[in-house]
Formats: sequence, C-alpha cells, structure tokens
Amino acid sequence: MPGAGHYTNESGRTVASGREDASMPAPVERNARVSTLELFFDLVFVFTITQLTSVLVDGKDAAAVAQVLVMLILIWWIYDGYAWLTNAISTDRVRFRLLLIGGMGGFLVIALAVPHAYESDGLAFGLGYLVVTVLHAALYVRGASMSEARAILRFAPFNLVGAVLVTVGGALGGDWQWALWAFTGALLWFTPRFTTVEGFVVSVSHFVERHGLVVIVALGESVVVIGAAAAGLPLDGGLVLVALLSLSLSAALWWVYFSDEEDVERAFEAAAEERRPELALRAFGYWHYGILFGVVALAAGLKKAIGEPYEPLAGWIAVGLAVGTALFIASEVGFRRTFGIARNRVRLVGAAVVLATIPIGTELGAAAQVGAIAALVVVSLVLESRSVRTGQP
Repeated sequence: MPGAGHYTNESGRTVASGREDASMPAPVERNARVSTLELFFDLVFVFTITQLTSVLVDGKDAAAVAQVLVMLILIWWIYDGYAWLTNAISTDRVRFRLLLIGGMGGFLVIALAVPHAYESDGLAFGLGYLVVTVLHAALYVRGASMSEARAILRFAPFNLVGAVLVTVGGALGGDWQWALWAFTGALLWFTPRFTTVEGFVVSVSHFVERHGLVVIVALGESVVVIGAAAAGLPLDGGLVLVALLSLSLSAALWWVYFSDEEDVERAFEAAAEERRPELALRAFGYWHYGILFGVVALAAGLKKAIGEPYEPLAGWIAVGLAVGTALFIASEVGFRRTFGIARNRVRLVGAAVVLATIPIGTELGAAAQVGAIAALVVVSLVLESRSVRTGQP
C-alpha cells in the first residue's frame, strides 16, 4: 500500500495526492471501468439528443440550426464536465451517488426545456443548468484529489458565471436571450484559453470507454428516430427499405468511430501524464462536439426522410443527411489526429463526396440518398483498411 498522502493511478504509479489536511478525503484508486451509475446517467443524454433533434425537425430554418448549435455547446460543456468528474471520483459512495442522481434530474429539466427554450421555457433551462453546474463544482471539490480540486476551482468561476448568464438570458427572453446564451457558449468554449487544465488526472481507459458510450448513446438516437418516424405508417416495402438503409448508415458511422478505439487508447496511454488533460480537452471535448452535432443533424434528416422514401426530399432534409454525416466523419478525423493517428485521407475524401449526394435526395428521394451515403462511408472504410494493410500512407 502507498504511504499516507499518496495513491496509485491507473498505470500503477504512486502519485502524491498533495493533501496535507487529514480532514479532507484521500483520493481513491482510479477505476478503469465505467460504472453502472454512469451508464444510467447517460440515459438522460439520449433524451437531450432527441429534444435537440426535434428543434431541427420543427424549425427547418437557420434560426433552428443556430439554437441547436448554442444549446449543444452549453449542454455538452457541462455534460462532458460530468464525464471528467466521474473519472476523478468514486461513484460507489452513497453521498456522491445521490448528488449525481440530483445532477441527472437537473439535466432532465434541461432536456425537457430544450424544444421551447427560446420561447417560453428559457428560465427552466437556465435553472436546470445552474443546478447541474453547482453540483458539478461541489462534487469535484469534495471528491477529487487536491490537485484536481484546485484545477476545478480555476474553471468553476467561469462555469458559474456562464450558468448565471444562461439563467438571466432565459428569464429575459428575446434578443437578450440570444445574445447572452451565444456569449456564454463562446465564453465556455474559450475558457481553457483563459486558464489551464494542469492538475487534472485522466484515467485513460475509463475516459475512452465513457466517451465511446456517449457516442453509442447518440447514434442510438439515429436508430430510435427510425421507429418514431415510422409509427402509424403502413409497413410496406418502401418503409422497410429506407429503414434498413438508415440503420446501415448508423452502423457505418459506428464503424467509423470505433475502428480506431484501441489505437486511440494506446496513443493516449503513451502520452505523458501532464499532456493528457490537454489532449482529452481537444479530442473528447471540442472534436466530440462536432461528432454529436453531426448525429443530431443526421437524425433530423432521417426522421423526415422515413415517411416518403421515393419522393424528392426538401432541400434542408437532404442537406441535413449529407452535412450531418460529413461533419461526423470530419470531426472523427480531427479526433484521431489529436492522438497522431492520421494514416491517410480516405475518410476526408469520403466526407467531401458525401456532400455531393444532396442532389440525389432532392431529385430521387430518401432511399436513394441514404443508400448512397451509407455506401460511400463503407467504401471509404474498406479502402482505408486495405491501404493500412498494404502500408500505404
């Protein structure tokens, strides 16, 4: 057993905790596995993605896109903060479990408010956001190591100011809400430029697995919308075809993300411990925002495409299908390259070609466009796999 004031990290090294005050809890050993409570917590994210998708589906315009962009920045910033939190604390302690479930309730309120957040439910969104932000800071300070408690105290003022601005904006509504929420999104996005992530400790295997599960949860929404959109429609050949093609596209995006999971984990583990927080921020914070927005756009397109598989699509639906897929792939490439996994440009070429399917949707229909996108993604992955085996750059 390590001596007092030390703990064993995930790589087996003994690390000084920095805690000299015996009244403060000692850091616990890092768990490499994601807990069932974290999986339960992530169920709220399914609902959040569903609600953001509904905003795009109902809005059909640039204002709806802007609303989703801003709300997703706000939600993902603090939601990913909870992924960092559960990477740092033990989730088997009763008081931490109860507070995490309280945070889950706050996220549920946020998700419930999303569809009308810019109309009548902005204050509810803001109050839920304030609750989850306060709980996040409190849990970090009480449950993490001293170095991580100091680190979160550098971020907490920005987070709390942002939560207050979101609440005030939600209460005021109108142009003030647009301005304050957009400003808060930018503030949170650039917060790491004003301070530093030094002091955070990242348990690599847990971090990679947790974010992979979040992506699966998000992709699950693109499957759920197939069933939701098909409710009440006759189960004919056209519906079955477009449903299976939609599932194929979601599966292809799963393949895109998880084809390199082990390589990402090895590269992350090989990085010096002091570099890991910065890598985690860029790879799992910034690039995953693009991945998630891509899923939301794709899910919105699929939801509107299911009903009339052979009819020409409205322009915004065809754009959602193509841009959502391309953004997912491009962001995933950026995510990989954060860890030095470049290999070749096949995926980026595939993402660019996917944009060319927009006229297929507007001229031929949903089945043709979704099938073309799925085929392009799969072909790019096969070509990449072959180039890796042959040692091509």
